[in-house]
Amino acid sequence: MYKLYDFLPSGNGYKVRLLLTQLDIPFERIEVNILNQETRTPDFLAKNPNGRVPTLELEPGQFLAESNAILYYLSQETDFFPRDRWQAAQVMQWLFFEQYSHEPYIATSRYWITCLGQPENYQTQLAQKQPGGYAALQVMEQHLAEHDYFVGDRYTIADIALFAYTHVAPEGNFDLGRFAAIRDWIQRIQAQPRHIPITQA
Repeated sequence: MYKLYDFLPSGNGYKVRLLLTQLDIPFERIEVNILNQETRTPDFLAKNPNGRVPTLELEPGQFLAESNAILYYLSQETDFFPRDRWQAAQVMQWLFFEQYSHEPYIATSRYWITCLGQPENYQTQLAQKQPGGYAALQVMEQHLAEHDYFVGDRYTIADIALFAYTHVAPEGNFDLGRFAAIRDWIQRIQAQPRHIPITQA
């Protein structure tokens, strides 16, 4: 059985929990509290030298890190990853977009405000994150205004990757009120079979 080393509030960990659940793959979830520096212990660093969650133990001694790499691994030969080369490349495009143009702004802001509960200590940084976060949301809105999903008009790991932090963007002080297509897309994702909320372990 897979072992998922995870921190429950993490959107990156949630991506993996959601896909495992929707694939009906049993797994053991092991909570690793990053606020208590539990990813910096020698034991955890032996599993993932980068000291981050999520980390998936595929079998004893075999560990895979980076949430989107884990999504890619799990989704191969399933309906969550296209077999068509062009669509597969589009999924990867959105996964890279999520990590480089979306997550650094929206997820980081949410972490400071919601996970640490210290927005007053990060006012300057939070203000700096706003333009980049809204730019990413606008890219998504423009795409979703013409498509139900991100690739091939069907639910894939591209949607899972972007959903994880987008649906909780208000917890990072991003207003989704102006993004009607994103809000509709969120509802479509939440209506998928075996969907679980981010708060569910």
